[in-house]
Amino acid sequence: MSTFTGLSQNSIIAFVPIVDVARAKVFYGQTLGLRLLEEELPFALVFDANGIMLRLTLMAERTSNQGSVLGWKVPDIVQSTRALQEAGVVFERYPYMEQDDQGIWTTPTGARVAWFKDPDGNVLSISQHPESKPEGSAK
Repeated sequence: MSTFTGLSQNSIIAFVPIVDVARAKVFYGQTLGLRLLEEELPFALVFDANGIMLRLTLMAERTSNQGSVLGWKVPDIVQSTRALQEAGVVFERYPYMEQDDQGIWTTPTGARVAWFKDPDGNVLSISQHPESKPEGSAK
């Protein structure tokens, strides 16, 4: 009998709901540059997101969500926002957040985040995080 030791050694699978297969296929494949692995229609499109399985799950209608459903940690958020804007991505603006000209918000901890939506209205993000320092090291 095995003992469950948690999920830390297992790969994660990300799920994003979609209603329009054709739009999602173009956006995630061409605009965001992810590799399409399988079309499991009428259930899902499966993409590779740098070794993470991303399942775009087909729904009959769009449901609302209030926060990001998927995000990417990037090494240079300014370069990434520019490249995505050139690919046609429009970044979201939130009146309650101080965002720069590119739509980037800097958190109190120094992380920088920018949000955009996929064709089904799901909120996606890119973020750049300050290098973590090991515990006990000088700040």
